[in-house]
Amino acid sequence: MIRSFRAALLAAFAVTPAAFAQQDGPLGHIDAPRRDGGASAQNKALANEITPELTASVNRGLRYLAGAQTPDGAFGDGRFGKNVAVSALAGIAFMADGHLPGRGEYGDQVARCIEYILANCSESGLIAADTANGPMYGHGFATLFLGEVYGMTAGGGDTALAGRLHEALVKSIHLIEQTQNQEGGWRYNPVPYDADVSVTICQIMALRSARNAGIEVSKDVIDRAVEYVRKCQNPDGGFKYQLETGQSGWPRSAAGVASLYYAGIYKDDAIDRGLAYLIREALPGSPSANRAHYYYGHYYAVQAMYLAGGANWARWWPAIREELIRNQAEDGSWEDRSVGYAYATSMSLIILQMPKRYLPIFQK
Repeated sequence: MIRSFRAALLAAFAVTPAAFAQQDGPLGHIDAPRRDGGASAQNKALANEITPELTASVNRGLRYLAGAQTPDGAFGDGRFGKNVAVSALAGIAFMADGHLPGRGEYGDQVARCIEYILANCSESGLIAADTANGPMYGHGFATLFLGEVYGMTAGGGDTALAGRLHEALVKSIHLIEQTQNQEGGWRYNPVPYDADVSVTICQIMALRSARNAGIEVSKDVIDRAVEYVRKCQNPDGGFKYQLETGQSGWPRSAAGVASLYYAGIYKDDAIDRGLAYLIREALPGSPSANRAHYYYGHYYAVQAMYLAGGANWARWWPAIREELIRNQAEDGSWEDRSVGYAYATSMSLIILQMPKRYLPIFQK
């Protein structure tokens, strides 16, 4: 894959990747750098978004997560042990608090997580330690993690690490582009056969993160992905799992709305209807709120509501913040009986740290 001019600059460390965070607009259409490098007022926490209770909760959660890392840098429990998706999410959870290799109390944990992910990058571009659990999920999250690391550290002077990150990102993005199916989406395995919304959003976020960091991304791939996501929306505003007829579900609907935002679509009837569906079906604390796939759904829902801003964010944020703090265990963890403690804790920490806006992917 031919590197863009921006990527060449990054590789030469002439500027920091933050200077290349994109302006609003469809991914692939806007190439001008953000003049403020992501430091605008809308990327700063508002009054009362970060409370003392939230800070204490995050600190407990990070301590627990640091203790859950294995010697080789991986995270995960049970059948999801040493899983690249869970490991990537844990790395993102630390980075959401500003920790990076050589920086912050948990910089070493991030560094070891990077090494684990890089150790599981194949020559084909696929990032996977275990192909039994749908490797494209893990590949998408791992590519997102590497994109965020590259975007936050490439100007830091570690040229060897930057080169390894760049090589892994280029290969992983190329694999995503090559495995998009005819409908415009992705599925569990790295073959262009069928697709679903859930796996598709993982790839869209990975593409956006890499693009923000200066990696060349195909506009045609994004356009086809957007068309696929649009076709998955039902009349009630929610999203079905695949193009075939199916009921709406709030976790995949949160993913569907977020995918449109990350594809560069910020004002659209599909987004408005999707947000209304989420408020109606999944507002934390509401008697009608559905808890199926709780952490996965709220991971995407908080992103969708933050990017929507205004009344949607003002209503959603305090509700999910208080609910997560209330449900945290004494040892600092959160529990998901299906995927494990490391997964639930990582997801909860990413959600709770949304107002910090440290990660490039979460900046407006």
